[in-house]
Amino acid sequence: MCGIVGMVGNSAVNQRLYDALTVLQHRGQDAAGIVTSSEGELYVRKGGGLVRDVFQQHHMVELKGNIGIAHVRYPTAGGDRASEAQPFYVNAPYGICLAHNGNLTNASELAAILIHEDRRHLNTSSDSEVLLNVFASELQRVGTPRVTPADIFSALNAVYRRCRGGYAVVAMVIGHGLLGFRDPHGIRPLVLGRRDTPRGTEWMLASESVALAALAFKFERDIGPGEAVFIDEQGRLHAQQFGSHLRHTPCIFEYVYFARPDSIIDKISVYRARMRMGDKLAEKILRVYPHHDIDVVIPIPDTSRTSAMQVALKLGLKYREGFIKNRYIGRTFIMPGQQQRESSVRRKLNAIDLEFRGKNVLLVDDSIVRGTTSAQIIDLAREAGAKKVFFASAAPPVRFPNVYGIDMPAASELVASERTVEEVASLIGADWLIYQDLEDLVAACRHDDARIEEFDTSCFSGEYVTGDVTPEYLERLKLERSDEAKSQRRDERGPFKIVSR
Repeated sequence: MCGIVGMVGNSAVNQRLYDALTVLQHRGQDAAGIVTSSEGELYVRKGGGLVRDVFQQHHMVELKGNIGIAHVRYPTAGGDRASEAQPFYVNAPYGICLAHNGNLTNASELAAILIHEDRRHLNTSSDSEVLLNVFASELQRVGTPRVTPADIFSALNAVYRRCRGGYAVVAMVIGHGLLGFRDPHGIRPLVLGRRDTPRGTEWMLASESVALAALAFKFERDIGPGEAVFIDEQGRLHAQQFGSHLRHTPCIFEYVYFARPDSIIDKISVYRARMRMGDKLAEKILRVYPHHDIDVVIPIPDTSRTSAMQVALKLGLKYREGFIKNRYIGRTFIMPGQQQRESSVRRKLNAIDLEFRGKNVLLVDDSIVRGTTSAQIIDLAREAGAKKVFFASAAPPVRFPNVYGIDMPAASELVASERTVEEVASLIGADWLIYQDLEDLVAACRHDDARIEEFDTSCFSGEYVTGDVTPEYLERLKLERSDEAKSQRRDERGPFKIVSR
């Protein structure tokens, strides 16, 4: 999962792209990058780390121009090298920069074709670079000094034909304009905003609507599944729908965990969806444990707060903040390795003893993925004096790999894979554990205005909406992207230097 931004403005966009990345920092902490363009010149700054660490004042001054794209990275495909920070660039045709959120499920096959048939060079193992080169290869066929929106869309038609998986993309064709497009299933989110000024209309594309609001852009609409928009440097908007999108299936994990609660994705409020998750979870607790002896409901900050408040309200119990979060530690789930995740938990959270001592507490989290964080948090609660610790997940058991842009590449790393609820409860140290039912989660995320009947629920159900995910593919994914594989690559590679640009 990554965060992407693109902007065509009437004045310099460097500071606004930076501000948008800080709003989307929750979507990726591994690397950040901004590319801008002015009078045919390209200006780039990218590197490993948080947005605030990558960009200093002298970098910002050098990012000139009224058009640009930006990216915060959370590594799934590819490695964690600074060289894989986005946006990526190819100089032909025209000069193209691209930033990508998601995963291609046929990246290996595409890479082989690009290298052996299209004679293109790939510098990294990132599927984002593959996607960029597929687009560049198709646009190369145009062969004219200036490309039109029709030329852009013609090349994209081939991209949609060749690329499979979940993806949202912003790209800049140097000297021509800004492009944004979304996969045919709408798995990964992309929104469009506008801002009318005395000097004309400015346009912005972003992963979440909250980035538009932060920069005073009016939310225009979601980019539809299989839709592309092209905004030329004069600010004229062109749009085209590619093929039929019979199944609009946005990723349900956006609503569970990744997106900010103040975002609206595909006309569904993340905050309201999480409230309904809490309602459904409380109803299940009352069905399964009608005579529970819970004294207090405590959320595991931050994502589960909204659901936990509704659980407490529905159960008629006290809601208390029992953990204080160190806000200078990143989101644990999106850290690149298990060792980093484990070591960060106690530095990230501290228990308030008064809220635990002598009480039976219900801890509510948004989900349980690998289980190590949950186990450590339960240990913290017991050390703080809790008599009993119950655990509730606002999402169903995560039993299957995610192949569309979330770092869950191997079922063997998922605590609920091939385990019963009771076995997971024992493993994480809970007195009892309850999961949300999948049908209740889907119902919580549905909204009449959105007209979305289905979601990508593959990590819960094992059903992959693109229809091309085989057991052989999942095995290859495990060998390439599991924590063990990443650790082995780091050991083989040794320490690396981050090159400042």
